[in-house]
Amino acid sequence: QVQVVESGGGLVQAGGSLRLSCAASGSAFRLYTMGWYRQAPGKQRELVAGITGGFNTNYDDSLKGRFTISRDNAKNTVSLQMDSLKPEDTAVYYCNAKVMAREYWGQGTQVTVSS
Repeated sequence: QVQVVESGGGLVQAGGSLRLSCAASGSAFRLYTMGWYRQAPGKQRELVAGITGGFNTNYDDSLKGRFTISRDNAKNTVSLQMDSLKPEDTAVYYCNAKVMAREYWGQGTQVTVSS
């Protein structure tokens, strides 16, 4: 069982920045594929960004240039730097860990961007 815990959400004005962090348990963290997803009210959960154990990244095309995913294998953490935030970025952001054909989710952290 992998425990996934997010932190760093909050309220920010449009144009501002936030950095989300996610900690995942397990000694094989370097092998996990980690991802950030978000779910806005009334919408489906969508992929924001992912990063493999080999540090390959992928992003939702509409977010490239504003969001940056990174990981620190020594600390078992993955981060999402969000810049130039817009009101439409308001959502619950979830961290996801994929390992050995299983996936694990955090409880989510709320990000609210005011106009």
